[in-house]
Amino acid sequence: MQQIFNFLIRNKNTILFLFLLALSVFFTIQTHSFHKSSFISSANSLTGGVYSWANDFDKYMHLDEYNERLMEENKQLRNVLTNLNDTISVENYTDTSSFDGIYYFRTARVINNNYAKPNNFLTLNQGKEAGIKSEFGVITSKGVIGIVDRVNNRFSRVISILNSESKINAQLNKSNHFGSLIWNGEDPNIVQLVDVPRQAPVKKGDTIVTGGRSLIFPEGILIGRIEDFKLDQSESYYTINVKLFNDMTNIGYVYVIENRDKEEIKELEGEDEQ
Repeated sequence: MQQIFNFLIRNKNTILFLFLLALSVFFTIQTHSFHKSSFISSANSLTGGVYSWANDFDKYMHLDEYNERLMEENKQLRNVLTNLNDTISVENYTDTSSFDGIYYFRTARVINNNYAKPNNFLTLNQGKEAGIKSEFGVITSKGVIGIVDRVNNRFSRVISILNSESKINAQLNKSNHFGSLIWNGEDPNIVQLVDVPRQAPVKKGDTIVTGGRSLIFPEGILIGRIEDFKLDQSESYYTINVKLFNDMTNIGYVYVIENRDKEEIKELEGEDEQ
């Protein structure tokens, strides 16, 4: 305590000066509206900047949490929209939480992704415990990623669309002309749509989507745009280069699609098709 008194005595002139300076600034601000307004504006700018920085930092620290929450919300919306036309009318629709349709969407995160090999795979952080099985489709909001082929309790493996063994039913968005989507192993941004009949109205820039003959993907899921095309040697079918909407080198979160009618349809038709 004595040291504090000694400090105050030694610096009494400086302390008095600072006190009087603060007092004069206070009275100046209080008695002059211009000074008061300027001070409040400056203080608000300073505190606003601090709050903005703190908020941005907090958002950055919780980015994964926000992404997962957004994916869950989008999953619920996709579950409703994809099945809406098949099961209910807009007038009768009331409860989205208990909605049950043909297609069911789950969310997962990619923990490993290959794209530089002839046969590429992705690994997801969800497996049997999350209800995922083989032959489930995998997409993002931008388009098709691949098809689940192996599953254990906690993880699943996906045959990437960039895989020489991948073969997915796809069609022109502007018509019902369809073909098989494959990959020639060259450019990770370009896949090929083959066996499209020459009668199809093929045009550069047109959109390619999943076809209605697929038992894995709903019809109309985005894939990419036509980059260029040519007729095969018989001049009966087109081979179309499709630039993917997805950047397959940068995949984070995905949706895993279950077709609940697939097994029943396969049993009826007696065949296994994609």
